[in-house]
Amino acid sequence: MTKIDIFSGFLGAGKTTLIKKLIAEAYAGEKLVLIENEFGEIGIDGGFMQDAGIEVTEMNSGCICCSLVGDFGEALKKVLADYAPDRILIEPSGVGKLSDVIKAVQAIGSDDAVLNSYTTVVDAAKCKMYMKNFGEFFNDQVENAATIILSHTSSAGDAKCQKCIELIREHNADATIVATSWDKIDGKDILAAMECENTLESEMQKLKDEEACPVCGHHHHDEPHHEHSHEQCHEHHHEHDEHHDHHEHGEHCHCGEHHDHHHEHDEHCHCGEHHDYHHHHADDVFASWGIETTAKFTKEQIQNALSAFADFEVYGTVLRAKGIVEGTDGDWIHFDYVPDESDVRNGSASVIGRICVIGSQINEEAIAKLFDL
Repeated sequence: MTKIDIFSGFLGAGKTTLIKKLIAEAYAGEKLVLIENEFGEIGIDGGFMQDAGIEVTEMNSGCICCSLVGDFGEALKKVLADYAPDRILIEPSGVGKLSDVIKAVQAIGSDDAVLNSYTTVVDAAKCKMYMKNFGEFFNDQVENAATIILSHTSSAGDAKCQKCIELIREHNADATIVATSWDKIDGKDILAAMECENTLESEMQKLKDEEACPVCGHHHHDEPHHEHSHEQCHEHHHEHDEHHDHHEHGEHCHCGEHHDHHHEHDEHCHCGEHHDYHHHHADDVFASWGIETTAKFTKEQIQNALSAFADFEVYGTVLRAKGIVEGTDGDWIHFDYVPDESDVRNGSASVIGRICVIGSQINEEAIAKLFDL
């Protein structure tokens, strides 16, 4: 029986990093297949995962939530038939809706596969901003997850992490939350949380099982008690109350504007974006720009380009950028960007240089010029 694990998470949350950690620490010895769906036309992550020795099937036909019902189901059946893996890892687009991915997996109705876990990775430092500005997509991922794993907790700090957890709980009261920094926890423990084996309820049950009778001092393990099966853990229901959260004093929207009021249903942020989306596909809200190139760059050039994305008036709201390009010194440069954070490093060579940018109302011409392309 093939286990299927879904890894959801908004743009740049760290899904690929988490999958790599689990491959190294928790999935050892298993035959794995990763199915990715990039938003846009050019895939980047496949190269990263192939470096880890994992079979990668990429689907680049737009946003996964728009193309799920047809070709995704067929791709999943083909993987099951051709590879018969121990486990399939599904990494949807960062702007995909987890609810759609879950439905698509359930729809294949295969006796050879079981939906094992559906997890959302949340950037603790950006949770509040994304929840307010891209709620339809971000909240869907939070509300439908059985397990929520926080990333960047060390850099976010305790206060921001606690606020992130409070916001998550307003949308999902039942999910298991992993808040420990990834470098301090083993991948096996994370997998146990994903599979609902390491939860508060399970630990409480263990205590009950170990508790001695105050009268006779014996353990009565044969007495009736409440047990949580794996299926029960995943079959939780959420009540979605409408939440009106005001920007706190001193907080800025991702567009750089200061807001002392919440956005009404018909209100636009000063950056020109409407932040209260209802029943949209990602294609209606987000845009991507990607290019293959043989141009050579220095790390300084790449870092300067990523820093420039902070000017939303020129480049639009860039939410995620990643790429692999050749360096002028012959080494290859890998880079990642989310608002206020960037990582530029050396990595393995690619068959050709690739740059991918995702955001809202992005200026493709200005971005191309920024990279001298």
